[in-house]
Amino acid sequence: MSIALVDEDRETLTAVSTSLEAEGFQVEVFEDGQAALDAFQHRMPELTILGAKAQHMCGSILLEKLRKDTTMPVIFLTSKGETEPAEILRMGADDYLKKPFPQRLLIERIQILLRRREEEPENVQQSEADSQMLVRGQLAMNPMRHEVTWKGVNVVLTVTEFLLLKALADRPGFVKSRDSLMDVAYDENVYVDDRTIDSHVKRLRAKMRKADEQFNAIETLYGIGYRYNLD
Repeated sequence: MSIALVDEDRETLTAVSTSLEAEGFQVEVFEDGQAALDAFQHRMPELTILGAKAQHMCGSILLEKLRKDTTMPVIFLTSKGETEPAEILRMGADDYLKKPFPQRLLIERIQILLRRREEEPENVQQSEADSQMLVRGQLAMNPMRHEVTWKGVNVVLTVTEFLLLKALADRPGFVKSRDSLMDVAYDENVYVDDRTIDSHVKRLRAKMRKADEQFNAIETLYGIGYRYNLD
């Protein structure tokens, strides 16, 4: 598994990369955010750890650029006085840690995200992957391949967005509270508020509407939660 580590703090780069390599990960470190983005054009890592500060391109801007065309899991590292955790998650990060943090905790968060990724094993046959398809009206989701289409058009979603959409589409017509969606999307050790879920749903809708301007399958029930409606 390859992991990219982007941070201008050399102590963080050294400590984190040493811990990850001890766990068997292949780690590529960057002090420069733009250099990391350029490198990703040639080879995308399985997961990226972003510091809030990096040379030539800060972590939040790099995260915004990554989220335009990749679902790769991202863990954001922040320090006191920097970007607030809720804002980090709203920007599209899958998880965050505040410095200083135990290296063991970071490893556990990485393992959780990689498990959630639900990537298809190499030996899974096409028919088996297709059997896991979730089809709801114009929506088709393949959890084993992390693929989503709406009216046949591919839609690129982050891990969190994918989990939220699947939770809603699993039971059309049934209301999902924000609390239940939080449980689906985040580990119990990660605290998020209602606004974070609302922001994820807003981003999810925006991506679906790029495929279809008339997309309105996700209904908001104010003060209650969200519901997926069939066409």
